[in-house]
This record gives sequence, C-alpha cells and structure tokens, in this order.
Amino acid sequence: MTATVTSKGQVTLPKEVRDLLGVGPGSLIDFRRAPDGSIVLVKADKKEAASRFAKWRGSADAGLSTDEIMAMTRGED
Repeated sequence: MTATVTSKGQVTLPKEVRDLLGVGPGSLIDFRRAPDGSIVLVKADKKEAASRFAKWRGSADAGLSTDEIMAMTRGED
C-alpha cells in the first residue's frame, strides 16, 4: 500500500489503514520508530498526546534564550 506525500508534507492515510487503526477526522496519530528503524503508526491517546509537553510547563526561566528553550524541547544538547 502506498500514498503520495504532498508539497506540504501531508499524506492521506488509505481507508484500510484508517479502519485498522480506528481513526477518523480529528484523531491523533503517533509516529514511532521501531527498533529496526522502521516507522510505526499508532492511534495516540489524547491524554498522552496532551501531556507530551507537560513536563516543560513552567520550566523556562529568564536565564534561557528562545533558542536554548527550543533546543531543550527538541532534545538537542
């Protein structure tokens, strides 16, 4: 099964994949890297997705620049 990436980087999930994952309009999809390097799609839990950045809430202080904060959230050293 294949899909085409648009110029905006978007892909339409084939109906078979949407049905298998149980997703529709407004659903959240998580992209995970498998140990073999492949990418796996899973239906994301809205609570899990919402808490993705919760650990950063309130962690910035006046001593950090925007670039430093962005590097920290991206996991860059």
